[in-house]
Amino acid sequence: MSTVPDHLSYTAEHEWVSVSDGIARVGITEYAAEQLGDIVYVQLPEAGASITGGEPCGELESTKSVSDLFAPVTGEVVDVNQAVADDPAVVNNDPFGEGWLFTVRLDGPADELLDSDEYTALIQEGE
Repeated sequence: MSTVPDHLSYTAEHEWVSVSDGIARVGITEYAAEQLGDIVYVQLPEAGASITGGEPCGELESTKSVSDLFAPVTGEVVDVNQAVADDPAVVNNDPFGEGWLFTVRLDGPADELLDSDEYTALIQEGE
């Protein structure tokens, strides 16, 4: 069973979100990393780009497939994790830590997100 930290919020597309002072840090969940397999390429939105919650904003390529990265929230991209772009394996090795993908200045509340219990139920349905 994949780890699902209680202090994070989640999307049905398997992204995690941590919000602090109106800035959301975004990554993919351990479950998503396991399903994708070895991630070999990460395309992230650029700093300064506007993203819309629920819309694709990047791509993750693994040895198995190419998957869209969906924006979990609406806002302006503040920062991207260059370490992940340089070494995509970091996402597999530490998806909730060093493998974060980007940060976003929120345009509004992040209401549409799942809590850890809701996300756990979602991935159990998929197994």
